[in-house]
Amino acid sequence: MKKLLGRIMLGVTGWKLNTNGISIDEAKKTVLICVPHTSNWDFYYSLACFWIMGVPFKMFIKDYYTKSWFGFFFKALGCIGVDRTKRQNLVAYAVDIINEADKIAIVNTPEGTRSFSEKWKQGFYQIAKQADVPIALCYADYRKKECGIFALMSLRDLSFEEALDKISPYYYPEMAKYPENYNPKLY
Repeated sequence: MKKLLGRIMLGVTGWKLNTNGISIDEAKKTVLICVPHTSNWDFYYSLACFWIMGVPFKMFIKDYYTKSWFGFFFKALGCIGVDRTKRQNLVAYAVDIINEADKIAIVNTPEGTRSFSEKWKQGFYQIAKQADVPIALCYADYRKKECGIFALMSLRDLSFEEALDKISPYYYPEMAKYPENYNPKLY
């Protein structure tokens, strides 16, 4: 049902899915980085793509969305509420979630905001390294009206800066809904 709903969501908006021949099933467990993240619409297109691909994903969001009267909706989508006013070790929590699952993808937006960001946050890197899982380079390209996956990448032997150097050629400001909010300088 989700696969059909995802196809309808993309079809209505004129978008298409491009996996570049990559199947998340190859990894079974992964961290999905969704870039660029400059609009709430990014969530809509990512959700449609992940449903079509059959990706069993979880994502962290503000707990306001999961605790309010409509929280059941976000929980059903795979959202996990996080109280951002408290210091928590989300990396360790995400690693535990990955280790306990047979098949899972943790969604992460390394920019950390829809506004302009000076540099990427390291959460996705730390989660992938500590859980020893690859990352999937996911995208929403508003210029081409296309979303999907560029590549699966192991971070096993890479420093954070080396990983970003390998990732950066895949993304550019013109892909974003609001290009002025995407910073191609990742660190």
